[in-house]
Amino acid sequence: MLHYGHLVRILHCCTSQTMTEALSSMDLTSAQGHLMGFLAHCENPPCARDIEEAFHLSHPTVSGLLSRLEKKEFLELRPDSEDRRCKRIYMLPKGKECIEVMDRTILDNEERFVRGFTKEEKEQFAAYLTRAIRNMGQRAEPFPHKEDNF
Repeated sequence: MLHYGHLVRILHCCTSQTMTEALSSMDLTSAQGHLMGFLAHCENPPCARDIEEAFHLSHPTVSGLLSRLEKKEFLELRPDSEDRRCKRIYMLPKGKECIEVMDRTILDNEERFVRGFTKEEKEQFAAYLTRAIRNMGQRAEPFPHKEDNF
């Protein structure tokens, strides 16, 4: 019997492994990479609370992630001009380099796992994955798009 979840998990592990390898060269964990990817998709600099809500993480977990990324000079926390209790998160040039590495790795992964597919098969594959995700009650987009109100 074919178990789709097992196949999806194997594909996820394959792509995660290549991303982990790419990020390790920058001394980043996958959790830190996910956070950087989130920041890249925000139109306005978010605050820690936005990250807590988007990732369903506790305040101490987000604070630790942000602190380590700030020490590694991937981002900077600055007080909000209207609310001094809130610190906004700004990506630094090193953070932008991280996004470039992640984007290249994502493109390489996607190219590898549809290698040998026809154009029609690629479109069907994307449609099937999107439908399966929706069937599970989720959205297929990883982050809110810049045009969405975040």
